[in-house]
Amino acid sequence: MEAVTWLRPEYIGREDELITLADGARLVGVSRSAVSNWAKRHANFPRLALLTGPLSKRVKYVVREELLTFARIQLNKTRKDPGSHKPRRPAVELRAGEVQHFTQQVNRLTELVDRHKQTLAGAEARLRTARQRLRTARTQLTTELAAVHKYSATEKSTT
Repeated sequence: MEAVTWLRPEYIGREDELITLADGARLVGVSRSAVSNWAKRHANFPRLALLTGPLSKRVKYVVREELLTFARIQLNKTRKDPGSHKPRRPAVELRAGEVQHFTQQVNRLTELVDRHKQTLAGAEARLRTARQRLRTARTQLTTELAAVHKYSATEKSTT
């Protein structure tokens, strides 16, 4: 049985306004550990609204807009050492890059498959030819062996 604990009952019936911490991390383009660190280090991190799942593995929900506002502030902060960290790209930008990458990969692999199909067609033609030549060679060998046996039998009977 899945446990449900409302920490902010004003959101009961408004679950569509909530987001899990993991989904929030993906949405703003940071790692789950970054969101976890924000929650531990910042008193102004959005309060949890809902906990679900077994006690050993609770899924934490916060209000989506509160998390987005907090993340914007965090990601736009100037760092003491500006070269040490640059903000992560938004999830949409990351997904667009993945789409472009996998499109290129599919195109490259399609070309590779087409080339291999041509190579395979040539190999199959050579295999058919080799099989025909093998049948011919076996037939000739059988004929010649039969002739040799017949000649040997004739030789033995005349001696």
